[in-house]
Amino acid sequence: MPQSRQLALTIFTLLLSLLTLTVQGQNATIQGRVTTPAGQPVVGAGVGVKGTALGANTDAEGNFQIANLAAGQYSLSVRLVGFDTQERRVKLAAGETSTQNFVLTESTEQLSEVVVEGQGTNKFVRRESEYVGKMPLKNLENPQVYSSIGKELLSEQLVFSVDDAVRNAPGLQRMWDATGRAGDGGGFYNSRGYILQSRLRNGIVGSVTSDIDAVNLERLEVIKGPSATLFGSALTSYGGLMNRVTKKPYDTFGGEINVAGGSYGFHRLSADVNLVDPNAPADRPKTLAFRLSTAYQYEDSFQDKGFSRNVAVAPSLTFRPTERLTINLDAELMQGQNMGKQLFFFYSPVAELGVSRAEDLPFDYRKSYAGNGLVQSSRSANVFGQVNYRLSSAFTSSTNLSAGQSFSDGFGPYFYLISDAALAKKGTPVPAPGMHSLIRADQSTRNSTLNTYEVQQLFNGDFLLGNLRNRVVLGLDFLRLDNNIKFFGGIVDTVPLNQPNYDYSAFNGANVEAFYARQAPAAYINNVKSNTYSAFLSDVLNLTEHLSVLAALRLDHYDNKGGILYGPVDAYGQTNLSPKLGVVFQPVLNRVSLFANYQNSFNNQNGPYIDVNNQQQRAKPERANQVEGGVKLDAADGKISATVSYYDIRVKDLLRTTPTLTVPGAQTQDGTQVSKGVEVSLIANPFVGFNAVAGFSYNDSKLEKAAEAVNGLRPNTASSPYLANLWLSYRLPEGLLQGLGFGIGGNYASENKVQNTTAGTFTLPSYTVLNASAFYDQPRYRISAKVDNLTDQKYWVGYTTVSPQKLRSIVGSVAYKF
Repeated sequence: MPQSRQLALTIFTLLLSLLTLTVQGQNATIQGRVTTPAGQPVVGAGVGVKGTALGANTDAEGNFQIANLAAGQYSLSVRLVGFDTQERRVKLAAGETSTQNFVLTESTEQLSEVVVEGQGTNKFVRRESEYVGKMPLKNLENPQVYSSIGKELLSEQLVFSVDDAVRNAPGLQRMWDATGRAGDGGGFYNSRGYILQSRLRNGIVGSVTSDIDAVNLERLEVIKGPSATLFGSALTSYGGLMNRVTKKPYDTFGGEINVAGGSYGFHRLSADVNLVDPNAPADRPKTLAFRLSTAYQYEDSFQDKGFSRNVAVAPSLTFRPTERLTINLDAELMQGQNMGKQLFFFYSPVAELGVSRAEDLPFDYRKSYAGNGLVQSSRSANVFGQVNYRLSSAFTSSTNLSAGQSFSDGFGPYFYLISDAALAKKGTPVPAPGMHSLIRADQSTRNSTLNTYEVQQLFNGDFLLGNLRNRVVLGLDFLRLDNNIKFFGGIVDTVPLNQPNYDYSAFNGANVEAFYARQAPAAYINNVKSNTYSAFLSDVLNLTEHLSVLAALRLDHYDNKGGILYGPVDAYGQTNLSPKLGVVFQPVLNRVSLFANYQNSFNNQNGPYIDVNNQQQRAKPERANQVEGGVKLDAADGKISATVSYYDIRVKDLLRTTPTLTVPGAQTQDGTQVSKGVEVSLIANPFVGFNAVAGFSYNDSKLEKAAEAVNGLRPNTASSPYLANLWLSYRLPEGLLQGLGFGIGGNYASENKVQNTTAGTFTLPSYTVLNASAFYDQPRYRISAKVDNLTDQKYWVGYTTVSPQKLRSIVGSVAYKF
């Protein structure tokens, strides 16, 4: 049996095993009453236990009761649409009945359940999101597939960046490390066969073009499939999108200071501090709250040259002038310097290289083929504002604004694989396939910027149509992208490989500057500006308690102002409609959900193409349509949360090169690409103290109508067909060492064809990277350690390229909590 299929069978066996584990009994109870400040009962509030499916609604007197809870410490909070959240800690003994009464005051927040979190719970699961559907929807009610990776899991794994957090998302593979370049320098990932980047923050634009620090990350949402209907096409991919949900101020004083250090000169200092008015009443939401999250981090490369230095500052402010009005202001400021990680491109066809696999390349894995001084400075600055107003008990308004700029200046070293044949002088015999040299090049940016602006107005409603519950969102959106980017550079030199004592340090900052002084570098300009005007409507209607349907539609007008994008670009405009449909049936209410969806996206295109009548036409947008179906589970009293789905994405109207005698570079707009596959995710808490996160995906991508050299083949950007992720952790729930825990897990990826044509294929080998952690978590401090790449595995990632990845590293951390 092939290795990839054997691993797939192992993962499915593990999932089934976890699904059948027997859970321990619960024997404590929380009861209480929820009222308004005037003493009136709050009727119909949802009351639930986070990490389980246990719950109740408050009755006509505002009373609730939740039974069958394990003994332990919990964080208890009450949430309801139109009211502010109340939080407190509760400690339960075996057999105890604890009475907890709450007083809710009116606000603009759209929340709908009492949340209890603590030991003995499925602590890594997130059952609800207000961003995925642009309205508060439970996962079981949402016909779309998404993953939610919370700060609890990242803290246990000692993950400090969003770029590393993605290893916990099923079906998501990192393809290209962040370079820091303005506009496109963020990390590249693959989902369902298509490339995406992290460009959304709290549902609107918030680009960061360097490694994204996780110091202010509450959770990372990975939303699957074409999602233009609610999020537009400029910031999303046919495979989905990544949405960073950030930490918000809360109603008590608190925070954490963390110091960490480890391999390759790694050191980090971070702080997260929340401030409130100390004289404000303790039982009322604070009028003003401020939170500051900040971090400094430095790390050398695992190779003999290279480093990265980053600073992140993220302040946020919440102001509640009235019970109906809430104003949120926050910013995300990130600045860094780095020497670019080694990316190897293909200058020559694979057939000429004599090498078709990354592990056979004649390179020293630990060696940098560049010298010092090839440094780039980058920064990303995003400022956000939000005004929430409760129009009535059933309707709210949310006005969201974002303004951002990414900036870069400095060197960008690149390396190219060149064959001996390509280096042979004209007139000499062409040598046999082989590669003994390396091209070293630079692509710098000079004071380059990308400015982004977005204004989004949302009106949300939750009301009855007759006896049917109806949840609706109407959105108006304006997005502006303003490019002012200048790339320049060229090939600096060609050097031999594996020549003893060869000095590769001559490719450095001073010599590249001297190279540019001798000859003007080639320049590439992007100064294109575009405006996108959109309106969308989405409606979820409960036909019965068990059956709901979703219908949504977006009207999108794209206005490209023209300019230069490596060549002249004419101004043009395109208008599109993007529909979305979904249905959810819960045969077992709040336990089992059967779902299906139809989702759409598009990509605006410019430039001419040749139609069937040999006439030149302006390109129309290409389109992607997805159909998907599956099942979601919230079983065993909430201890098992799982999703299994099958999807089929078909992209049409792709431009493909079809040269003719009269038009050598002619294109035809009839290309198609198909991507289909299976995704499985599982988050489980089979017994007290033990938690598991697992995922598996298989993707089959194919170009069905494309250029002759790639027609019928898997695209070289489609990533590995098989992916799997796993994390197992256990924390002692009681005793003298209560809070001591351990975790182990990792990621598997099958072979990845980063060059795939009829003329040759270049393959990155499959890999299994294991990670482990240990931690001792107490109310006032936390001591942690982790080992990444436990087995010191050599492995490569690539987005049509080859990039060696970090070897084994060890990091320790001490945090003080207050």
